[in-house]
Amino acid sequence: MLLMLLCIQAVVQVPVVSEATPAPPQNIHVDKWLLTWTPATEERDVTYTVQYRSFGSIVWKDVRACNHTSLHSCNVTLTRDESKHGCVMLRVQAERHGLTSKPVKACSRYGDSCSPEVRRVTAQPGSLTVYLSRNHSMVWEHGDHVTHRVYYGKQEESLQQEYEDGTSSVFIQELEEGQRYCMKVQYLLYDKPAGLGSCTQCEVIPVSSHKPKQTDVIVVVVVVIFVAFLISGIGYFLIFRLHRFKQWLQPPCEIPPHFLFEPFPEHHICSYNSSIREGHCDIISSTE
Repeated sequence: MLLMLLCIQAVVQVPVVSEATPAPPQNIHVDKWLLTWTPATEERDVTYTVQYRSFGSIVWKDVRACNHTSLHSCNVTLTRDESKHGCVMLRVQAERHGLTSKPVKACSRYGDSCSPEVRRVTAQPGSLTVYLSRNHSMVWEHGDHVTHRVYYGKQEESLQQEYEDGTSSVFIQELEEGQRYCMKVQYLLYDKPAGLGSCTQCEVIPVSSHKPKQTDVIVVVVVVIFVAFLISGIGYFLIFRLHRFKQWLQPPCEIPPHFLFEPFPEHHICSYNSSIREGHCDIISSTE
């Protein structure tokens, strides 16, 4: 009995070591269907599996030639039935002892029949312009049913939240100046993503040289407030104090000198009574 208790205690005290999930691969690039990647760590016993998804499907399938391979590259070869419309999406995941990492999608550094060609990216204050090429086989085959979708966002953000669609070029506005934005492009066939997306490119949005400084903004605000008070004061004065202003402008109320008659010289007005032969005279000095 004592021996059994000791054995049970020894088993309980043995630490259980859990297997860690392998880290996902990095730098997964495609160049003319040659898929390459780099391992995240120097772990041993790690294999890699390449998967593809055809147009219009939501199911990822294993590429037969790149299933549980210990290499860091794979030449993807698919039949016409496996790749509808000739374009597929690719991703790679690491595996060790039955545990798989998070799959990472592949991107194309150079444009081809299934990946958009980004000619150049121009950053301006508050905006980003992505110049694309329409000279590829998908346009020749499907015409206007093929467009581009540009995913963009700040460097630390996901590139699946914001996007703009366009044909030959895409203009993105209302970007924060001084911040670093990243973008990638993917074909849209009948409004659905098709083929490999381009590899992520990042640009810093420049700051406008004409952007007003803080002191300039303060001066403008002060001037605006002063003008507003001035206009308000003038309006109040014209509405409520205009009669006072008129009184102040009126001259003193006096009769102008030219309105008065000049004094007459002394004149005698006489009357004469013939019956009594006697006369009477009055003296007039002035008249107003």
